[in-house]
Amino acid sequence: MKLACSSIIVNHIYGLFVVACTVGIDSLLIFLSYTLILRTVLSIASRLERLRALNTCVSHMCAVLLFYIPMIGLSLVHRFGEHLPHMVHLLMSYVYLLVPPLMNPIVYSIKTKQIRQRIAKKFEFIKSLRCFQ
Repeated sequence: MKLACSSIIVNHIYGLFVVACTVGIDSLLIFLSYTLILRTVLSIASRLERLRALNTCVSHMCAVLLFYIPMIGLSLVHRFGEHLPHMVHLLMSYVYLLVPPLMNPIVYSIKTKQIRQRIAKKFEFIKSLRCFQ
């Protein structure tokens, strides 16, 4: 594309259109499914069961956002970031490849009560160490 003699803006717009349609259709279907899930969850009689189901939905939404936000950022940097340093392109590609799989277990495991308690205990220990300095 760098060797083209004419403007390649049509290629950029087409690529952005494909990404926007893909993300748009996915987002629309995810939104519709979560609307149906939310409607079903709110019809549950037990308050505790409603909260438990909503807690699961929040974790799933965080996982979806962890996937889509880096993907959108990478596609925008790739399409419109010709003037940006090469390091920005590399950094965004690493974020896209590494952040979702690394954060996904954290998102789903933070719901476990024992793990939350251990993390809180570690932070309390670190906080107590700072008091001694």
